[in-house]
Amino acid sequence: MTSSLHTTILPTPQKGSQINMNFQAQVHITLKPSVSDPQGLTVAGGLKQLGFDSINSVRVGKFIEIEIEAQSQPEAEKHIKKMCEKLLANPVIEDYRYSII
Repeated sequence: MTSSLHTTILPTPQKGSQINMNFQAQVHITLKPSVSDPQGLTVAGGLKQLGFDSINSVRVGKFIEIEIEAQSQPEAEKHIKKMCEKLLANPVIEDYRYSII
């Protein structure tokens, strides 16, 4: 009978190095108020056709959840902000807000 024992050896952090933590970011992206929202108009029309007559207006946006590894919450926020500015939101027509939970 043979048995095997598996041992996982984790590297020891170097002196002065920090251990990364996992963070979850929630990003909300919406059209700027001055930008027309055809998708929102379509949703509002559909809701009214379904009998929801109390609808005044609808704006449609995006919600994105991101899991990120960083050394601190401020560092995670810095990375999320860069992601929003470079890819996730179009700063010409969209606003964004995020929270780290």
